[in-house]
Amino acid sequence: MSGVGALIAALVAGSLLASAPGSNAQDVGAADTPSPGASSLNGIDLDTVTIPELQARRDKGALTSSALTRAYLRRIETVDPKINAVLYTDPSALRQAAASDARHRSGKLRGPLDGIPVLLKDNVDTRDLPTTAGSLALAGKPPGDDAVLVARLRQAGAVILGKTNLSEWANFRAAKPTSGWSAVGGQTRNPYVLDRNPCGSSAGSAAALAASLAQVAIGTETDGSIVCPAGMNGVVGLKPSLGLVSQKGVVPISAEQDTAGPMARNVIDTALTLSALTGDRSTEEGAHQDRATDRQNGLRGKRIGLWRLPSLGPEVDALMTRTAARLRGAGAEVVEVTPPYQARLAELEFPALLSEFHRDIDAYLGTRQGPRDLAALIAFNRTYPQEQSCFAGQELFEQALAAPPTTDPKYRAMRAELTDLARRSLDETLAAHHLDAIAAPTNPPAWTTDCARGDNDVIPSSTPAAVAGYPSLSVPAGSVGELPVGLLLMAGDREDVSLQSLGAAVERRLGAWRAPRYLPSAGPAVH
Repeated sequence: MSGVGALIAALVAGSLLASAPGSNAQDVGAADTPSPGASSLNGIDLDTVTIPELQARRDKGALTSSALTRAYLRRIETVDPKINAVLYTDPSALRQAAASDARHRSGKLRGPLDGIPVLLKDNVDTRDLPTTAGSLALAGKPPGDDAVLVARLRQAGAVILGKTNLSEWANFRAAKPTSGWSAVGGQTRNPYVLDRNPCGSSAGSAAALAASLAQVAIGTETDGSIVCPAGMNGVVGLKPSLGLVSQKGVVPISAEQDTAGPMARNVIDTALTLSALTGDRSTEEGAHQDRATDRQNGLRGKRIGLWRLPSLGPEVDALMTRTAARLRGAGAEVVEVTPPYQARLAELEFPALLSEFHRDIDAYLGTRQGPRDLAALIAFNRTYPQEQSCFAGQELFEQALAAPPTTDPKYRAMRAELTDLARRSLDETLAAHHLDAIAAPTNPPAWTTDCARGDNDVIPSSTPAAVAGYPSLSVPAGSVGELPVGLLLMAGDREDVSLQSLGAAVERRLGAWRAPRYLPSAGPAVH
């Protein structure tokens, strides 16, 4: 069995041997206030159910994909008006579900994602739905083809449920943007406290999962755009190793850092979704092997480096102290670390991305109807008032237009140094302390959404793995008041399998997931 297959076997066995990781939410009061709308289906708690549990019910004849898809469509209709996370649903979703049910009856299911409803971030090309990156400039005719990752989801039998809102142009337009806002979709709200921000740019994907509007969702990241929304909305998000998931047909920022990745309410569902995105069918092997011993000893002997980042505030730092104690209590060794070169990474990353964005967005726009290059896109934004209704700036577009081309020797030297230092920052820290992973807070408590002020999102934990192209995984760590905080786990290149295995053990130990309460506000505004 491959490493990925062994991981899935262990996680599936764990999912079926015990309740879902989120079932521990009752320990922190999640059961006190249920989600609005019907969050159960024939005794299934949609907030906590895992894909393996859904498969087991289907195999017993107690569930169909059609019933599951209808349940999620009803939740979108009743719950999404509170959070504004879903841009549009796919009119063919129920037909896709019926086709999955027919495959089940004939014994021809395509894998673990067959019949599972999935939401896509609206910068992922779909041939039969709009793909806008949140911009009116792309709101006309849909792309001609599916993105490769969408084609793989369809091949795996997944039900494409619809598209989610995002930070317009994946937060690469204005110097002071407001995460979760786009001209196409308006503002997505954090389900835990509605006047707080969902982080970006995969804001709609994360908020929709927190509200249980789909089983899994797809996000994209250049630096932080999967893991920060996951952390701030109390769900799981995996940024895979660079190149593991095809970026063909995804609206770009930088080919040197961009990747799509799976988001869900638990690690097992992200692992199963990643297997579909990469086309790795070996993950179906050994799905029902008894791995109870591995589950019990998943953290014993593991060495984890804790990068505290006190700049995110004393309450987050206190949560990290409690988290470290919980992990030590499960047998892990936790040592404090500070990965080097962070100041230089912060100095180099933005100018490199400007050059790469100009190159890559011009290539993408050439495949779509509408503005054909960055200069035309800038002109478009100046003529459409709706594009300026939250914030008017497009400073990053303008700086990218003037940036050196990627053929420039100074740019090439900058990118080479940037990538080298990012990899060294992780590799040297992992080696020096003999670590299995580095952990850090994913996010601060969500700030108050404010178009005039913009984001308060200087969050350095995502940068080393994002720039290095290494995997990172955010799992719920707990909350500051009502607001979730994630624990970001980072590992070396292509160590996605071992990172998810460790993440599942951390998830089980912390048991930090809890359902949102959709509060209108919570105490003083955070700026």
